[in-house]
Amino acid sequence: MDNREEVREFLTSRRARITPEQADLPAGPRRRVPGLRRSEVAALADMSVEYYAKLERGSLAGASPAVLEALARALRLDDAERAHLLHLAQAADGSDVLARPRRRATTRQWTPHRSLQWTLDAVTAGPAVVTNGRMDILAANALGRAFYTDLFAHAGNQRNLARFNFLDPAARTFYPDWDLFADMAVAILRREAGRDPHDKDLHDLVGELSTRSDDFRARWGAHDVRRHGTGTKRFRHPAVGDLTLAYESLDLAAEPGLSMTVYTAEPGSASEEGLRLLASLAATEEATSAVPGTPGAD
Repeated sequence: MDNREEVREFLTSRRARITPEQADLPAGPRRRVPGLRRSEVAALADMSVEYYAKLERGSLAGASPAVLEALARALRLDDAERAHLLHLAQAADGSDVLARPRRRATTRQWTPHRSLQWTLDAVTAGPAVVTNGRMDILAANALGRAFYTDLFAHAGNQRNLARFNFLDPAARTFYPDWDLFADMAVAILRREAGRDPHDKDLHDLVGELSTRSDDFRARWGAHDVRRHGTGTKRFRHPAVGDLTLAYESLDLAAEPGLSMTVYTAEPGSASEEGLRLLASLAATEEATSAVPGTPGAD
């Protein structure tokens, strides 16, 4: 992905979302652009208009940490956006080499080491999955496979959550808050594009989704970024119905660029009972498929 274009569109989009009132500046008459003017951002960041204009044209190479911090402060960037700006600056001057993942794991070429799979299998109260920055599901526990049954059922999804979200009609049912999930998926991919701009598989995924989904293409142009860390989501599973689950996402120190996400339900809730039922159904199906002569058994 072209770094200068990424920088230009990211900074322009962040400037456009801030109103003069939010920045404690007079609105004034005849404003021709949404949000702040370049001169106003430059004043807030304590730099010349000429220098800010150079940065916004995509020339982040050589920008000092102090300049990046001033820019982040002036544009009111959150933590994920600050990290994205830093990644863009590192890519601009080539210093991102050491920050890139050592491997670009995909579902086609990566197998979890035994201890990681044992760890996943030890999680029995909720779904647990390992994903990369492209949102490929690389490994899962039994409940994770049962939880994402629609995703795994269609080979066209390629075990990728973004493909499932935008290209598989089943996602509209599985995610009751589909628009929220769509926004999150694109923001996660946009963050990954800044972190590892040389990932060809990511380029291919973004190109495919941009071509096949108007919803994805519109969101990609917004340049929003997000860190998938913790929160609560709603799901509608085809076998057990509505589930409200909390999640925690943890980076894997031994596998740079990969993270483990574990979903849990509030103790004593209907969602906890739903996960118990799902685990029981998954165990029954696994036992049935293991019996020789049973349809679906090896």
